[in-house]
Amino acid sequence: MNPDLQNQLLHAQTRRHFFRDCGVGVGKIALASMLANGGVPLAQASSSDTPAPPHFSPRAKRVIYLFMAGAPSQLELFDYKPKLKELEGKPIPPSVIAGQRYAFIQPDAAVLGPQFEFAKRGQSGIEISDQLPHLSRVVDELTFVRSCHTDLFNHSPAQLFMNTGNGVPGRPSMGAWLSYGLGNEANDLPTFVVLKSGGSLSGGSGMWSAGFLPSKHQGVPFRGEGDPILHISNPAGIDRNIQRDTLDTLERLNSLQAERTGDPEIDTRISAYEMAFRMQSRAPELMDFSQETAATLQSYGAKPGNGKAAFANNCLLARRLAERGVRFIQVYHSGWDHHSNVAGGIKGQTRQTDQACAALIEDLKQRGLLEDTLVVWGGEFGRTPMVEASAALGRSQGRDHHPQAFTMWFAGGGMKPGLAYGQTDELGFHVVEKPVHVHDVQATILHCLGIDHERLVYKHQGLNFKLTGVEEHHPVTDLLA
Repeated sequence: MNPDLQNQLLHAQTRRHFFRDCGVGVGKIALASMLANGGVPLAQASSSDTPAPPHFSPRAKRVIYLFMAGAPSQLELFDYKPKLKELEGKPIPPSVIAGQRYAFIQPDAAVLGPQFEFAKRGQSGIEISDQLPHLSRVVDELTFVRSCHTDLFNHSPAQLFMNTGNGVPGRPSMGAWLSYGLGNEANDLPTFVVLKSGGSLSGGSGMWSAGFLPSKHQGVPFRGEGDPILHISNPAGIDRNIQRDTLDTLERLNSLQAERTGDPEIDTRISAYEMAFRMQSRAPELMDFSQETAATLQSYGAKPGNGKAAFANNCLLARRLAERGVRFIQVYHSGWDHHSNVAGGIKGQTRQTDQACAALIEDLKQRGLLEDTLVVWGGEFGRTPMVEASAALGRSQGRDHHPQAFTMWFAGGGMKPGLAYGQTDELGFHVVEKPVHVHDVQATILHCLGIDHERLVYKHQGLNFKLTGVEEHHPVTDLLA
């Protein structure tokens, strides 16, 4: 280091530096005092990277969220409606569609029957499509919610709503809320990791944003092969000792600036540099699938370096991240937007995803991880019982966006296995029993991790914000074992 700069840094040392460098810190002293006097709200206790205690005993330690972007058709996968086959080609009754809006079709479009056969599976006898032969093996481990509904009917706002609780960009994502609320248990990996396959996402990076939370809580996108993050490897001629010295110098300079300005984003920058340094030693081992048995790779259909197996690779990587303490693993898979040829589209997507989803459940269970890992599967909304057909757009035998009803499934993390919850009408149009709003889903996920969604708040521009909005919503405790 330049001697003049070193002297400047030494002269700038204060009692604040002493507390920081000796590992105590005024904040930690204050926190210990507050905890001794009855505790503090979870959100305050997690201002550092130290894991914070939950509001109550959690059922899950981590979440793997398999987000099927584009909105899978529940009518071809999970919610069998023989009445649709009976009415196929006829207009849907006006009483059913009164006051409804759609993205592309007219409300009086003809009915389209289910495109596949369904059968009861497992000891639970839950009906699912013949396009899910692998998931059929683990159906008794799953909790189906057939009565989900949302407020939005276009992809970008609906995807944001499902991931952040709001249909416009700029709000914190669910993973960011969990990072803020519970802190990090993985010392050398981020709290919140994002994996992607299948193409672009309508909701964009806002779906894993920290929003108005400190930016250290945002999701970190990983790649499915090679270095998980670009530029994580040192350039030629820079060894680990040189890099450590460089980071130490940067940390001192950034700390001086933070002292002067009080800008919390400088602390985020320091944390990001340190996390990147720690990840350089952990990331190669994380991505090395050669440690997995041939049977495990075959069960997922994983083929490292093969783009066609990207979702399978990401599911296996999600399990490896879960083992290493990552709290929220978001696996996005695009391509479910079937405005035309819904049958062909579903076949293509289930070929890419069904095997890996089932393998993930089986693998987690075999390793003793399923009981405290919550697996979530679902898209942003459902698909219409009516057919979409447009000569102008070249569409036929498709389904439009349908926010009124769709299906999600869950596994592990304290959920009640072998359960089909909620019900839609005989056309699969409206929820008629046990409705579950998107905010109820979010409240339930937080509940599984020991968080009261009403108490996980962040004050921004004078208001207390939370993931689940301002209206009254509740965790669906009937889903819990």
